[in-house]
Amino acid sequence: MTVITGDDLRALLGQGLVEAMPDPELQEQMCGVELTLQRIESFESSGAVDFDNSQREVAKTGEIAFDQRGWVSLKPGAYLVTFNEIVAIPPDVTALARPRSSLLRSGATLATALWDPGYRGRSQSLLLVHNPHGLRLQRNARLLQLVFLRLGGQAGKVYSGAYQGENI
Repeated sequence: MTVITGDDLRALLGQGLVEAMPDPELQEQMCGVELTLQRIESFESSGAVDFDNSQREVAKTGEIAFDQRGWVSLKPGAYLVTFNEIVAIPPDVTALARPRSSLLRSGATLATALWDPGYRGRSQSLLLVHNPHGLRLQRNARLLQLVFLRLGGQAGKVYSGAYQGENI
């Protein structure tokens, strides 16, 4: 696997790899694309994860409103964030995400999953605020960098799970 950069990354972006970016010029980085904050939700129930998903229950959440200036103040805790961008991963690509260093330096991080070949959707991640003083975020804040990796060939199977097409 190799990290997709430069002209190769721009070519994939031109083919719809990442759509709905508020500012593509700002968000395209040397080794990936930054995803931005659309929505924040707090957890309102427990979830359940089993072996074969037959008893899976995703936790219920409630949206946290931005103030009139587009900011939200978060206390320490766990939150579900939804990104503005729609990601469409080709069958010979996968993606990993890393939190932006500014988020880390503010006492928060993101827990993320693998973006599988064939996945298309407006993704979500787990925001963990560790700073005892909390965290303020503005709508469209750049939170993470998605790094795209070219596989050695086409994936033998592409994503077709419950989150395909999510939040579009």
